[in-house]
Amino acid sequence: MNAVPARSSEGHTVVVVGATGNLGTSIVRAAAEDERVAQVIGVARRLPHWNPPRTRWLSCDITREDAEPELAEVFRSADVVVHLAWLFQPTHRPALTWRTNVLGAMRVFRAAAEVGVSGLVYASSVGAYSPRPAHDPLRRVDESWPTHGWPEAAYTREKAYLERYLDAYEQKFPWIRVVRMRPAFLFKQESASEQRRLFAGPLLPNLLVRSGNVPVVPDVSGLSMQFLHTDDAADAFLDAITSTVRGPYNLASEPVIDAKVLARTLNGRIVRIPAGAVRTAIRAAWLTRLLPASPQLFDAALQLPLMDWGRAHEDFGWTPQRTSTEALQEFLLGLRTSSGMNTPPLTSRLPRGGRARELATRFAARP
Repeated sequence: MNAVPARSSEGHTVVVVGATGNLGTSIVRAAAEDERVAQVIGVARRLPHWNPPRTRWLSCDITREDAEPELAEVFRSADVVVHLAWLFQPTHRPALTWRTNVLGAMRVFRAAAEVGVSGLVYASSVGAYSPRPAHDPLRRVDESWPTHGWPEAAYTREKAYLERYLDAYEQKFPWIRVVRMRPAFLFKQESASEQRRLFAGPLLPNLLVRSGNVPVVPDVSGLSMQFLHTDDAADAFLDAITSTVRGPYNLASEPVIDAKVLARTLNGRIVRIPAGAVRTAIRAAWLTRLLPASPQLFDAALQLPLMDWGRAHEDFGWTPQRTSTEALQEFLLGLRTSSGMNTPPLTSRLPRGGRARELATRFAARP
């Protein structure tokens, strides 16, 4: 590992762990352009060919059992550590995602405490929340809503576990300002290729998402969710980094995305489809490795609550600058144009074979 720069006295030194993905690239870019930040240290397993100003890249694999001392050395120069690193796939191997998402995060949190960083900002998720109120599913929940997740899906289970870990962490290290950001689904144009790979798989034609090319939009009972442009989320993270706030914050934008909004966006016709039929189709595609998103994740999506993000507005004046439909439209544009960035997670095309290699890898990656 290269030498770590000393902590700056002229502004915040920010270390971003998991800095090359959808949210990480937006936070790095926002922090590197902000006068309150003196320097950014981006930590990733695979280093990017992207060089924003005042940013230095360091390679570290948080899944390694001996990574904690290396992380601590990086964090000695930091005023604030931002933890984003997360492995969404393979959903067929939850033990592997647990190693990165839970055990890796715990190494990051312990290393931050060891060197006494003043602030820790963690990217939790709407997925950490318990199911929406059954008697009032459209009710907006605030940050006091229970965070027990949906236990059958690895993603929500892991997010909920880390919420419990941080409960104890804050009691043990009260001098660390811990901020838990709980964003809605995050989209931007540059993330489209990665998210297509993670959730839709290699068989989704880019032309299918052109406005007017989706004749039917399924209306599944209970499927309504909140979207947020990734850059708006990054602005909220930057506010948390450079202020003195602590605690949990919901991040979302309006309107709520449901079948009616999708139909208007895609010029499609709404067709009511039972949730059970959709789940059966997803399960069949997931079992055959044609679809990377698991049926358990679909079950979790049906349970997610809608969030009230008023606390972020009250505490540090955050308001999203784009609507959820604008975030969706930008994402669809990214799909049509195969957009990406010059970082390993956000690359628009996998090397050595593209989608054919992606499909072959899915069939070969059996437990």
